[in-house]
Amino acid sequence: MNVTNNTIKFVASLGQKKYRVAEGCFAAEGTKCVRDTWDYFNCRLIVATQAWYEEFGHSGHLGKIQFANKGQMQRMSQFSTAADVIAVYDIPEDVIDESEVRCGLNIVLDNIQDPGNLGTIIRIADWYGIKNIFCSEKTVDVYNHKVVQATMGAISRVKVHYCDLEYLFDEYSDIPLYGTFLDGKNIYKSELPAEGFVVFGNEGRGISPKLSELIKNRLLIPSFPPGVATSESLNVGMAAAITISEFRRKCFIKK
Repeated sequence: MNVTNNTIKFVASLGQKKYRVAEGCFAAEGTKCVRDTWDYFNCRLIVATQAWYEEFGHSGHLGKIQFANKGQMQRMSQFSTAADVIAVYDIPEDVIDESEVRCGLNIVLDNIQDPGNLGTIIRIADWYGIKNIFCSEKTVDVYNHKVVQATMGAISRVKVHYCDLEYLFDEYSDIPLYGTFLDGKNIYKSELPAEGFVVFGNEGRGISPKLSELIKNRLLIPSFPPGVATSESLNVGMAAAITISEFRRKCFIKK
């Protein structure tokens, strides 16, 4: 069937968080994003051009697909250049596997604001086998279209939870808690476990004072060579990549 005006308005509205929350769904745009997420989320509908379906469509799409022309796709898209396909998925129930949290390494994000940074960190988590990311309530929404796009499909395999981080650390007070700071201990000279929480802070302000007080294991990614003038700090996505890579490297050494 052809797309209706109501569907166009509905899909376009998902660009705003309040409508995603109200409807309990989010949108994924583009062939790669849709193909990478199709098997992991419950699909409500797909809107695509006829040409897209003829090249990439299959029987699983039948009954859920509505066809649109380029102009209609642009009206629904959250990007300056519309893709040929948009899938609308149900937001999955937020379920925390306690044993998974206790037995693995977990990323914690304190008020990350940039969608690209969150998407990058989700990809990092996926690459290094991290199953859970815990975010403060003020961290950018994981179902923001820019975040979904930036994850390159990793959103399918990494669970992102929003919660009170102080309460989280209290609930799992027996789990090691690490954070990145400019006055921390050199990460390359530190003993790092295979399990725990690793906290990364806001792009401009770092980890908030309240959480900083709770973090006893303070880590520093040292610049090189020591004592030479350099950038003030690293981008949070880059810092997360270096930090998590070092945690995993230490695991290989222990084996």
